[in-house]
Amino acid sequence: QVQLVESGGGLVQAGGSLRLSCAASGGTLSSYAMGWFRQAPGKERDIVAAISRTGGSTYYADSVKGRFTISRDNARNTMYLQMNSLKPEDTAVYYCAAATRSITVVVTQYDYWGQGTQVTVSS
Repeated sequence: QVQLVESGGGLVQAGGSLRLSCAASGGTLSSYAMGWFRQAPGKERDIVAAISRTGGSTYYADSVKGRFTISRDNARNTMYLQMNSLKPEDTAVYYCAAATRSITVVVTQYDYWGQGTQVTVSS
């Protein structure tokens, strides 16, 4: 069973950048499609981006297209989310997740979750 740990969150001004990391242990990252989700207070957990096992396919929510980039380094068992041009509406807890299936944007199709990392964007 894979364990996931996010890092890299924090407080940043609007227009700034952050890079989130998701480190996997107890399993081989290349066995899983991966995703980044976020959840703001009082809102549902929504997909931000997803990536296939090899990294050959990616998906982005419309709200982050052109600003965020998802990537993975299977040799390092780590996934990343580069976030540029951050906006106050990007403020949320960000979660990484692993799915034992092909790339998916459906939250219920992910099998393993990290504990989340807070991202706060000030205006």
